[in-house]
Amino acid sequence: MLVHGTEYVLPPGFIQPRLDSIVQARQGTGAPTGADSAALRGAIQGIVDALVGGPPPGMKNGVRPGPTQCTTSPSIRPSGWPAVRAAATACCSTSMTWPTPNGSAPWRTRTSPTGIRRRFNNDGTKLLFSDEWGGGGQPKCRATDRPEWGADAIFTLVHDTMTFRSYYKMPAPQTPFENCVAHNGSLIPIPGRDIMVQAWYQGGISVFDWTDPAHPKEIAYFDRGPMDSTKLVGAGSWSAYWYNGYIVSSEIARGLDILELQPSGFLSQNEIDAAKLVHLDYLNVQEQPKLVWPASVVVARAYLDQLARSNSLAPDKVAAARTALARAERLSGQQRRDALAPLATQLNGDSQGAGDQAKVQALAAVVKNLME
Repeated sequence: MLVHGTEYVLPPGFIQPRLDSIVQARQGTGAPTGADSAALRGAIQGIVDALVGGPPPGMKNGVRPGPTQCTTSPSIRPSGWPAVRAAATACCSTSMTWPTPNGSAPWRTRTSPTGIRRRFNNDGTKLLFSDEWGGGGQPKCRATDRPEWGADAIFTLVHDTMTFRSYYKMPAPQTPFENCVAHNGSLIPIPGRDIMVQAWYQGGISVFDWTDPAHPKEIAYFDRGPMDSTKLVGAGSWSAYWYNGYIVSSEIARGLDILELQPSGFLSQNEIDAAKLVHLDYLNVQEQPKLVWPASVVVARAYLDQLARSNSLAPDKVAAARTALARAERLSGQQRRDALAPLATQLNGDSQGAGDQAKVQALAAVVKNLME
């Protein structure tokens, strides 16, 4: 069938009830016949056109009433970041965010033709909406597809203002025989960074950094390749979630994939180990629990790796901090506190001239927590 010029294969859940209606209309019994199938085949394009081409319910005087089909439950801004919480949902062509619990009117912004998923970052300052163009059954990651088709739209969120910053789309072009759009994903608890793992159907899994909302980039991936290299069939990763050190991907046609991150030039072993310190007894991704890291030398080392990678702190200062941490790690009690106190003071001073002042201050806070 054609829907707005795009060819779709209609699923059995759409076809079977209509075949049953034809059987009932002719007062028949049993399974639909070949004649019933032929009758539906001749009428189906008109049925689809009526469903997708008619005016929205509630339309008055040619004015659209707003979105009527919102997907699943809203994502809630992680509690405590900041005091005012917020919720977000995706409603087809309109993505919505609103403060809670005071019930104020939502802020609306058009992201792409079919906004469908949403995710806050951990401190509630950024928001990501995904576009499931084609309903997850079409190839939207071909080299010829526009970068915003089936992609993520990233916004910053300040008080009551959402500002669009960029699109993220997995960078590896896929074949015409691979259904591929952005789908379900979750944050990976790497301190100091906004990292997300996301399913892309037959595009596989993409792990990307959106700390800089204007320049998101892929840092890891997993791709099985097409289910069938000769024709389009529905398959691929439906959901990819981080849970207690592992990425769990539900693959539609080929089972469950369990993966672990490996260190690279984009991600250090200390950052991976710091993420593994966050343990959840239960996870509902839509609720977006606030991610909190325990006081650990590993977390401090993860921050140092990030500062070194971005050249935000002079190499000699990074080396000195690493040496001080290694020495303090071998001590305990008051001796450890005495060893860490000069480092915390030094870092607070170093933050003033650092390329990433906030991150150096976060590192200093971790060191201070290690003294308690």
